[in-house]
Amino acid sequence: HPNKWVCMDIECEAGCGVVPFKYKDQSYVNALQWMIGLETFLMVDDPWRIFLTTDHPNGAPFTSYPHLIKLLMDKSFRNDMLSTLHPEAQKATHLASLDREYSLYEIAIMTRAGAAKLVGLADRGHLGIGAAADITVYTDNSDREKMFEKPDYVFKDGEMVVRQGQVIKITWGTTHVVKPEYDVSIEKPLQQYFDKFHTLKMSNFKISNDEIVDDGRGSLTIQPLHKGGRL
Repeated sequence: HPNKWVCMDIECEAGCGVVPFKYKDQSYVNALQWMIGLETFLMVDDPWRIFLTTDHPNGAPFTSYPHLIKLLMDKSFRNDMLSTLHPEAQKATHLASLDREYSLYEIAIMTRAGAAKLVGLADRGHLGIGAAADITVYTDNSDREKMFEKPDYVFKDGEMVVRQGQVIKITWGTTHVVKPEYDVSIEKPLQQYFDKFHTLKMSNFKISNDEIVDDGRGSLTIQPLHKGGRL
């Protein structure tokens, strides 16, 4: 129950806000959220069709990945965590009966190869010839959380950026942008709509390439889509 919150309406069509929130293992609703996510992952057959993401930073930072991976790979650990949650929530799930444990191969698919394939990045998510050489090296550890939270080496485009868990070089990546073709005649009625109903101009909603690149850092990549479009 936050004591303070902020919400901003945008042209009466949308809004964004900040609500201070702390997840609690003894909250029935919070426990259900935790269980539903794990059930979804453990009951999906094909790891190429599901991806490990978090709503960063809204209560789920990407720094939680090692813990989440351990939950998926270690049934005993998962059930130990389950036993600490709200008792009524435990009755609403069959998580304890799910024996599946993800393999390292499946984790690699779900966190690397599958995501790259989804957006058509042929040079990412694999170690083949012509790949971008985005590589993370770990020392094998039965405690998968400890293993994934501190990589031995991380390479970005072939350059070492992390050694023994310490960042040794800062690099900027590339922004991949979808720019599909469209009927430019639609801009005229859209302009009329903005002029009539909005206080902001239509031009305020357009994002230039310079803005996407973010003050000169990184670069902009537009690649062909599979069916003749543009990515």
